[in-house]
Amino acid sequence: MLSRRVLRTKVVKAVYAHTQCEDITPVASEKNLVLSIDRAYDLYFHLLALVPEIAEYAAERIRIGENKKLPTYDDLHPNRKFIENKVVARLSEDEALQVELKNRKLSWKNNRDLIVALYNALVRQPFYQKYMASDERSFREDAQLVSDIYMTMLEEFEPLESALEEQSVLWNDDLGFLLTMVSRTILSMREKQEAIKLLPQFKSEEDLDYAKSLVRYAIAGYDRITLLLDNYMSNWDIERVALMDKIILVTAIAEAENFPSIPTRVTMNEYIDIAKCYSTESSGSFINGVLDKIITALTQEGKIVKSGKGLL
Repeated sequence: MLSRRVLRTKVVKAVYAHTQCEDITPVASEKNLVLSIDRAYDLYFHLLALVPEIAEYAAERIRIGENKKLPTYDDLHPNRKFIENKVVARLSEDEALQVELKNRKLSWKNNRDLIVALYNALVRQPFYQKYMASDERSFREDAQLVSDIYMTMLEEFEPLESALEEQSVLWNDDLGFLLTMVSRTILSMREKQEAIKLLPQFKSEEDLDYAKSLVRYAIAGYDRITLLLDNYMSNWDIERVALMDKIILVTAIAEAENFPSIPTRVTMNEYIDIAKCYSTESSGSFINGVLDKIITALTQEGKIVKSGKGLL
């Protein structure tokens, strides 16, 4: 499922996009946020279908070798372990997954060059070579091989990143987290289970409302919170602060003010980490210092009030 970290990151990006477009309305920005969240979940299913495509290409190569006019011994006695991988077969045959792929119009059929590149890269991987050389034939070993493909090979595989960017600009930066979701799905599979336990889009039904509310609060309070930042940053010129830092601070303060059940320490830690990933090298410590000062002051003034879990 999509974590709150992913949702926070997407809200920050939605607020950034809103500030860069003069004519966009808050309603339109909220719709764009929801679309981005939905497209991230599309990527989960799209990636689950990728390894079966690689295996199908491997099977095609074996068939071509067997049908040569003068096949070699290796052509006639190929190692079929990968193409007979039980987890790959489950991914290819699972009814619920195939329905999701069809309904979401997701397919790798037009990405032949990518599949060939992935196969050629895969056969050079030490973990794949070890798998193919092993005499073991277990569901657990099959699952680990598929998980290793996703977690070891795909995150920084440039042809895959390029293909995803061509298919949807909304998939920028989503790959790493979605690969983790896919790996969790793979490693949770059991041989005796008839169906794959596909992860839901959200951990809680409240998560989508949280994201939509947060982007509304951040956009509506943008000018007010910017003035607030100026008041608490006496040693900084707010106009010279990196725009992404400013957006992150605005979103973090909007969350601290409007979600009483979320502890302030959780809010601070989340946005500090987001700053480290999406802004400058010094942004993490900068965001930490500013947020600590402002949240402490607003709490003392009674403008940030926490209840329930938020008190922890």
